[in-house]
Amino acid sequence: MEPVSTASERDDRKSAALAARHFEADVEAEVVRQFALGRSVLRTVGMRQAGIGAEQIKVGNPDQMSVFFLDGDAHKRRRSAIARFFTPKAIATRYRPVMDRVTQRLIDDLVATGRARIDEISFELSVEVAAQIIGLTNSNQKAMGERIRRTLDAGGGTYRVGKLRAMLGFSVAAFHAVQFATFDVLPAVLARRRSRQDDVISHMLDERYSIKALLIECLTYGAAGMVTTREFITMAAWHLLEKDSLRAHFLASDEAGQVTLLEEILRLEPIAGLLQRRAGGDVDGRLCPGRLYAIDVRAANTDPAATGPCPHAIDPDRTEGMKGGAAGLSFGDGAHRCPGAQVALQESRLFLDQLLRVPGLRLAKAPEMRWRSDLMSYELRDMVVTCAAR
Repeated sequence: MEPVSTASERDDRKSAALAARHFEADVEAEVVRQFALGRSVLRTVGMRQAGIGAEQIKVGNPDQMSVFFLDGDAHKRRRSAIARFFTPKAIATRYRPVMDRVTQRLIDDLVATGRARIDEISFELSVEVAAQIIGLTNSNQKAMGERIRRTLDAGGGTYRVGKLRAMLGFSVAAFHAVQFATFDVLPAVLARRRSRQDDVISHMLDERYSIKALLIECLTYGAAGMVTTREFITMAAWHLLEKDSLRAHFLASDEAGQVTLLEEILRLEPIAGLLQRRAGGDVDGRLCPGRLYAIDVRAANTDPAATGPCPHAIDPDRTEGMKGGAAGLSFGDGAHRCPGAQVALQESRLFLDQLLRVPGLRLAKAPEMRWRSDLMSYELRDMVVTCAAR
């Protein structure tokens, strides 16, 4: 196997230049670029979720706000209540069969036609897996994914826009959100009112959530579980298909080794590049009460003090010297660390393992890369792979 170079001057990042042009934190924020300080901000008791509307969103009953927007004891109780949906047992027994079934269908279609768009088929996979967790299983999955995509795209946009365009975007997003509620959320709710299942919607019904709160939570899970996983699978496939040594290393590795390599790619190519927290009045140490902290995830993840040598190169063996998790802060940290991290990693690993074993598979067209200013995130579109059709 060709060794993976760790030359100190090598820079394997694909999204860094785009991020450097468009990364923008709130003018009042103190930008954090050091890994240790960033992790401290995320782990410190008394820090409050900020950014992406966290300080403005109101849902009537605060107890029914999305878990993403909660803090303190309310957040802790909610996270504890949903933890069972993200355990290794749940992944192995409930979601793994869905991952296997959908992946096999997508790979069979690729082999039959000889061509596929990775950003499209990875989205199909992530929609069906997330739908199983949430309980959105009583409508057409492909149409539901499109409704979620349109809602999030209309509400976010590629670049910061003026007030008029922002209002128009909000109106369009609201229209698609109503479509999502009508055709996807309500059928699932009605089915679970008749018969509860082991999913998030059933849990929310037990907790007497309002329909509005249910919709917001479903959209939050949709963004976290569907959209971000699509981007990561596409980015990881791009790296693995362009570099034979990485592809060979991935395919020769056991499950743990494959996950480690995927985490290393995610360290360099985080989906969410900006995490914001506001310090409450009860913080101590190096943090100032009331101050807004903006963590530059890309910078923190390539801080040599945490990564060791060659911070911009993909090194499958980096974890031996990495301080902190192998993915850095790409899944966040502390109380708000992404609860579905292991679901996303296993889903990506299974799909990529099957994809990269397709005979004659090659990258026919590299993806187009765009920027989402609301998430400080890249988007990858129109990545085409081909193989010899049956």
